[in-house]
Amino acid sequence: MSIEVCNESGVTVDESLIASVARHALDAMHVNPAAELSILAVTTEVMSELHERWMDEPGPTDVMSFPMDELTEESRRPDAPDMGPALLGDIVLCPEFAKAQARQAGHTLSDELHLLTVHGVLHLLGYDHGEPDEEREMFALQNKLLTDWRAAIAETAAREAQRRSDDAVLGTVGLEDS
Repeated sequence: MSIEVCNESGVTVDESLIASVARHALDAMHVNPAAELSILAVTTEVMSELHERWMDEPGPTDVMSFPMDELTEESRRPDAPDMGPALLGDIVLCPEFAKAQARQAGHTLSDELHLLTVHGVLHLLGYDHGEPDEEREMFALQNKLLTDWRAAIAETAAREAQRRSDDAVLGTVGLEDS
């Protein structure tokens, strides 16, 4: 799976963590590993233009998703050649707009961008929140994906800290034996 993150927003964001949360969501949703995803962080001006052009809504928004190719095996003919990489779609984030939402929600901009990335992935996969039932389903799944990803990140960090600690102890023991 290929995930490209490009930050043209002028706001510092951790592109590797954005790619990580997107990859986690796509893996958890069993998206075809040949999928390609593009994530772009833009200025409020660019987001305003996109929002007006594609949604007929004035002003910027936090995230927009633009789905591309269909990636299901069922959609392919049985005699079709093996599927090569296919573009899942584009997610466009607006960090400057998301800052205010993060403050209102009482968490960091990074937390908000991770949430918006998962939200965008779910939209690419056909989830919506136009109706109350759809909203409950999508937001519950969004929260589960984020919780699972955060747990995996914390576990990886704990293992890495333990490894560094073990390496330091081994290095100290080695020096005493000399």
